[in-house]
Amino acid sequence: MNSMSGYIDKHPGEVQRLVGLNYDQLKQLIRQAITLRTQSESEAELKKTRIIKKGGGRKTKLSFEEQILLTLIYLRQLTTFQLLGIQFGVSETTANDTFNYWFPILGKLLPPSLLEQVKKTPMITKLFKSF
Repeated sequence: MNSMSGYIDKHPGEVQRLVGLNYDQLKQLIRQAITLRTQSESEAELKKTRIIKKGGGRKTKLSFEEQILLTLIYLRQLTTFQLLGIQFGVSETTANDTFNYWFPILGKLLPPSLLEQVKKTPMITKLFKSF
């Protein structure tokens, strides 16, 4: 278990400070995000023409829950991807890729007020223009 998710599980009262949601809201958001991801992946899978059997490739270091936590912590704290990588035990590039993967999915679930806060920062403006 990652130190960040372990910390959150041991100290559910601190979740509000880290991600801006209470513990129950966070768990509900994680379940909904994973469900939405699974649905979109299964729809995309139906459209694919596979040559190679599914299931190959390298396994991810972070679970879906940890990936979502990384994204939410970035949205709340606006820290660098280098620091997020260190906190979660992955590279800076992996932290950036994880954020860019989960951000559109969470954008469908999160309240617009949280996303508006992020839009106002200059370093994220380029990211929003690409969507």
